[in-house]
Amino acid sequence: MRILLTGASGFIGQHLLHALLADGHELVCAVRRVKKSTDPRLSFIHADFADDTDKSVWLARLTGIDAVINAVGIFRESAAQTFEKLHVQTPRALFAACAESEDVHLIVQLSALGADEQADTAYHLSKKAADDYLASLPVRAAIVQPSLVYGSDGTSARVFKALASMPFAVRFGDAPQLVQPIHVDDVVAAIVGLLRRRLYLDQGDAPVAGTMQRTSQRIPLVGPQALPFTDYLAALRASMGMGRLRVLRLPGSVARGLARIGRWLPGGLLDPEALRMLDRGNTDDPGPLLRLLGRPARPIASFVLEPRAERARAKLDWLLPILRVSIALVWIVTAIVSAFVYPVADSYALLARTGIPPALRPLMLYGAAAFDMLLGLGILFLKRRRWLWLAQLGLIGFYTVVIAWKLPEFLVHPYGPLTKNLPMLAAIWLLYQLEDDEEK
Repeated sequence: MRILLTGASGFIGQHLLHALLADGHELVCAVRRVKKSTDPRLSFIHADFADDTDKSVWLARLTGIDAVINAVGIFRESAAQTFEKLHVQTPRALFAACAESEDVHLIVQLSALGADEQADTAYHLSKKAADDYLASLPVRAAIVQPSLVYGSDGTSARVFKALASMPFAVRFGDAPQLVQPIHVDDVVAAIVGLLRRRLYLDQGDAPVAGTMQRTSQRIPLVGPQALPFTDYLAALRASMGMGRLRVLRLPGSVARGLARIGRWLPGGLLDPEALRMLDRGNTDDPGPLLRLLGRPARPIASFVLEPRAERARAKLDWLLPILRVSIALVWIVTAIVSAFVYPVADSYALLARTGIPPALRPLMLYGAAAFDMLLGLGILFLKRRRWLWLAQLGLIGFYTVVIAWKLPEFLVHPYGPLTKNLPMLAAIWLLYQLEDDEEK
């Protein structure tokens, strides 16, 4: 089939792309950043779910398309990326265009478990709005609703493994918080299977004589085991070859307070809506997936394939932020002490010994303090920090050489002010190397 795939650059979308090509399909990927492809079966077109809310825009893209898979989704809103546009308005425009197209005969909508009548969060309600609209159209559709999706390259999976590798996990409140994790390979296999069958229907959903056959089907995609979220973390921890997970239980009121704070933390997964979804639970019947795959879904114990490597990555995912914040605080505290705490006369005396003339000493003292403060704030708030690490390496190296030359007593000082630069330089070099690939 010739398939239009939206969200091809996302976590599940990338896995779908490779699986569909391997299954012999031809893909047209609608993405914000068009790429070149050397595979004749793979092409890219520009599309932006934040803007393409008109049905006519999508109709022009559906010529010769047999099936459409919508894998666009966000967990948190940003300035331009809103639930209303990405989950509701643009999918509705796409689905309406598919219903009018003479070529499209199947739509697969990647929704979420919990997008149902009990939905009470903006995320689930937005997914449900698109699902309900699709189900009302005269077009064959499969609405797949996965639980937590695990993949070694998935953002949420990395966060969960990081949480599992920490000295203790936190249980927020007293609700059961049941989850039913599924591996991304099983999600992809289910969607590929749907395309092979064109539309999956349970035997119990067979049309009754004289009635119209349903054209849409909601299919939960869940793993074989439902368990509390902290038990899921414990299972991941065991799979990474680590010991028993210690759990710190927090009262519901404390959990809700932390969730309100988490709303303002960049990249954080915990906010009031996420806590409500966790408290509600995320489970369903594994039977439909079992019948679709013809085999049981992968158990959690088989998720982690390289325990040693994934354990190291999991630890780095929470240790590196601590290291970054620690180095940022060194610069910020140094700036405050230099400008406001340490005696100015003593600072000027040290500058005089390094050869700084009297007229330049205030500029050197307060200019250096301001630069230190900027370095610390830059580490905390800039998304791209590679050049910052290099600047720090150069600055610390320069300070070390000048002080060792002009103030040699610091070389043999019992507190080791210069020798302590060595682990500082090593830590900064480590951060530079590890962030190198992530920013490219």
